Amino acid sequence: MTVLFPKWTNKIPVFAALGAACKGLVVIFVVWFWFSPKHIDVGYQPEQPILYSHKLHAGLLGMDCRYCHREVESGPHATVPDADTCMGCHKQVKNDSDRLTLLRDNYGDGSGDNIPIPWIKVHLLPDYAYFSHAVHMNANVGCTSCHGRVDQMEIVRQVEPLSMGWCLECHRAPEAHVRPAGVKPTDMAWTPTEASIAAARERLTRGELNPPTHCSACHR
Repeated sequence: MTVLFPKWTNKIPVFAALGAACKGLVVIFVVWFWFSPKHIDVGYQPEQPILYSHKLHAGLLGMDCRYCHREVESGPHATVPDADTCMGCHKQVKNDSDRLTLLRDNYGDGSGDNIPIPWIKVHLLPDYAYFSHAVHMNANVGCTSCHGRVDQMEIVRQVEPLSMGWCLECHRAPEAHVRPAGVKPTDMAWTPTEASIAAARERLTRGELNPPTHCSACHR
């Protein structure tokens, strides 16, 4: 009787099954690694409608973050400045700059034409995740812990993944991010010391700080 297929072809189904399993593992690894916020979110740097330099305003001029993001200590959102806030300075400073044409147009004559500037949000959280800036500011967590050295950025970019795992890492070990009394959270140049870490640990021990790690803290 003529043999149509050689004996080694009996192994084809085994090799095909192993190949499919390996392919599935590769796909899982690619999605887990390259589709994570570390790779798809970090570095996001949209071009804003006005060429605003944080390096100039927060860095060289030393403006406090709270002058523009004024709700950061009292509410969940930092808020972005309206045209009136910007024109508080720019009525006198660079008031004829071509870069500020959109600002002047949105501000109008100051009699009610204060149209919001269409700033593009950089740090985006999903709708199902709750985050309060006020809680973190009142705990004296510095702006740089989440936003990096904004005072050195011409255009703001995202420097941290802002993922659930990243947030939990800080909530489980916040000592390096909690600043001692007397150090402003908006101080961009501050770095943790052994003394500040020890002081934060004491606050945790006394229960003054209690970063939650349960699901309902962020998913309400």
